Amino acid sequence: MEPHLIVFGASGGIATALRKQLEKKEWNITAVTRNPDKITDPSDRTHIFEADATTESGVRAAFEFAEEQVGTPTAVVNCLGNVFLKPVHRTTAVEFSDVMKLHVFSSFLILKYACGRLKAESSIALLSSVAVQTGLPNHEAIAAAKGAVEGLVRSSAATYANKGIRVNGVAPGLTETPATAQLCKPPARQVSEKMHPLGRIGTPDDVASALVWLVDPAQSWVTGQILHVDGGLGQLRKLPTG
Repeated sequence: MEPHLIVFGASGGIATALRKQLEKKEWNITAVTRNPDKITDPSDRTHIFEADATTESGVRAAFEFAEEQVGTPTAVVNCLGNVFLKPVHRTTAVEFSDVMKLHVFSSFLILKYACGRLKAESSIALLSSVAVQTGLPNHEAIAAAKGAVEGLVRSSAATYANKGIRVNGVAPGLTETPATAQLCKPPARQVSEKMHPLGRIGTPDDVASALVWLVDPAQSWVTGQILHVDGGLGQLRKLPTG
């Protein structure tokens, strides 16, 4: 069975890096996005599908398209997300619901349709955040949403292990993408760099490389894991300087 990835949120920075890395490995790719015009220079092995992955009809249609174009996916990755930073007392109920819909409900729908279709030796990866493990100011909504995503990873990994379907997650630190452009400008950039023990913020390729590793069939004994790709922010503390 030829490797075939279906990636949701395919026009984002991490998803773009993931697509390009797997194109070089000659994977077939179904790129699902609400913004197909933002996907540039796809290879002839990449098929683009416009859909909203926060709706059941959109996710169902995306899987049907992928199966028609290439066949059953061997890997599924959800890269949907946003950067919502606001203290909880200033967060409206609508804003909180929107964050949960984008991060958690999309992951639920993708798992629902993936786990019913994928065959043994297939893999699913979801994106979490270092904010689940490390309390960061103004991250209440994102931390809650990504904490729920991690719960989905572990429970579905247990449920579908007997089918040979692996489910894992990647929890990045701050990663420089179009969605984080404001956070990556001075002086906020310097503050973030100092927070990460390795002294820099992440690149899309840093996170994409971890996703490539997880969906590779060679990692057939890895499931239910959250891989932290965060420059050490989640686990380490540097000695103060100056």
